[in-house]
Amino acid sequence: MTSPSERRAHVVGLGLIGASVARSLRTTGWTVTGTDRDPGTVDRALELDIVSGAAMAPGTTLVVIATPAGSVASLATEVLAELEDPEAIVTDVAGVKSAIVAAVQDARFIGGHPMAGSEQRGLAAARDDLFRGCTWVLTPTAATETGHYSRLHGYLRELEANVIAIPADDHDRLVALASHVPHLLASALMNEASLAAEQDAVLLQLAAGGFRDMTRIAAGDPSIWPDVLFENREAITQTLHSLEARLANVRAALAEGRREEIATKLTLASEARRQLPGRALSADRLAYLRVAVSDRPGELATVTVAASDMAVNIFDIEIAHGIEGVGGTLLLAVDANHASRFRDALEGLGFSVTLER
Repeated sequence: MTSPSERRAHVVGLGLIGASVARSLRTTGWTVTGTDRDPGTVDRALELDIVSGAAMAPGTTLVVIATPAGSVASLATEVLAELEDPEAIVTDVAGVKSAIVAAVQDARFIGGHPMAGSEQRGLAAARDDLFRGCTWVLTPTAATETGHYSRLHGYLRELEANVIAIPADDHDRLVALASHVPHLLASALMNEASLAAEQDAVLLQLAAGGFRDMTRIAAGDPSIWPDVLFENREAITQTLHSLEARLANVRAALAEGRREEIATKLTLASEARRQLPGRALSADRLAYLRVAVSDRPGELATVTVAASDMAVNIFDIEIAHGIEGVGGTLLLAVDANHASRFRDALEGLGFSVTLER
């Protein structure tokens, strides 16, 4: 296994996310090369010392594809064909996963999506702390090897991201509501206000905190969104249908003077908003589960997906291989408040689990 001082990574696509990945990896000791379809962007990345070279270096063990979603599968396939190391890992950062995971049939590929961004755009806006505290989704499959997942999970935890595992189909369904539809709503609201301001110029001067909060994400880079939205249009369309029905109900309640119903809706939303999970957790609130796993396809995915289904964040993961090479033990660090029920769930799935506090 490559020592930390020899770790080499390569980033394909040096926009905001790709360049931030490069910066973040370099702060944790990686040597990072990178390329972009715009040669000028590569030159600028070299000038800013974001990457140390453009060509993928021999011995590269991690490649991150940070391009628009529509080109990820073909680029990942090309990179995998170039990599000779069976222990190398290729991942991506696209906001849609099902089509990509289905198209890239290689055990060394693990789909990924960091839930992070900025209103600023491009390489110049890259930050080495962009992923600190963010949720970084991985989409392992039955073909994903435990060692590959464990290493990638560890690399991302070094960037201080909170890593969760979700099946690709579930990711696309859930992120439609959590990310894609909010962006469309922010854009629609901003466009409506902009049109109204043509008649009443004072409108935008009246835009207070609520309006600015709701439309903030509309300022993001629009070039990355068409690929994502069309790749995930089925889930997005279904979510929009549900939201349209909810808004129609609100409209009817207002028209018919159903004050108590409106008050209830606002109260429920306020309570739900306050219960959104926080991101930080101190070390003294962690517990550790030792999970015996066999050398069968899908074992790791079963454990990590169970954690995501129960909203249990795995803060760290290690693998200890058995001497005979037929299985091993997963060491999982989780929130101590959720450790017992997670243990019980894993035991219900047939795993042997030991809880340590």
